[in-house]
Amino acid sequence: MRVPRISLHGLVLVASVAVAGCTSAGSQAPTPPASSAPGLPAAGASITVGTGTSPTLGTYLTGAGGMTLYVRTSDPAGGSSCTGDCATAWPPLSVAAGTQALAGTGVSGALGTLARPDGSLQVTYNGQALYYYAADTKSGDTTGQGVGGIWFVAPVTGTGGAAPSPSPSGGYGY
Repeated sequence: MRVPRISLHGLVLVASVAVAGCTSAGSQAPTPPASSAPGLPAAGASITVGTGTSPTLGTYLTGAGGMTLYVRTSDPAGGSSCTGDCATAWPPLSVAAGTQALAGTGVSGALGTLARPDGSLQVTYNGQALYYYAADTKSGDTTGQGVGGIWFVAPVTGTGGAAPSPSPSGGYGY
C-alpha cells in the first residue's frame, strides 16, 4: 500500500487557509492595503505624525501618507494587547530601533514608543499606542471610528473632536 506524500508547500497552504478563517465573531480580517501598512523607516531615520480634520471628528492624528491613526481604549495603560489577527486588522504604527517619531504641525501631545509583545517598537501619543485600520484605503478615511466600541481616531490634545462615541459599525473590534 502506497502512502501519499504531502509537500511542505501543500501543508503551508492548508495551514494558511485554516488560520485565515479563525477570527473573532466568525469574520475574516481584511488584508491591510499597502498604503495603510507602511514599512518601517531605516534605523536612525524619523517618521512624522501629522494631523487630519473631519467636520464630525475634529482634528486627529495621521501617519504615513496621511492615513488616519487610531487608539484602542481597551489597551492597558502604557501598553498594547492587539496582536495576531487584531494587529492584522489594526496594524500598529511601528518604528525601528533608533528611529524617532516627530510631531508635525498641530501635534501638541507627547510622542514616545512602547515595546510590543513581539519585541517591536510601537509609537505612542500621550502614552496611548497608535494604530492604522486596514479597512481605511486612502488618506482621510476614518472608517475605524467607533468599531467595536473600543477603536477611535486618535484625537489631537485639546481638540475634543474625536472623543469616543460608539457607532453601529461592526467587525474587527478585537
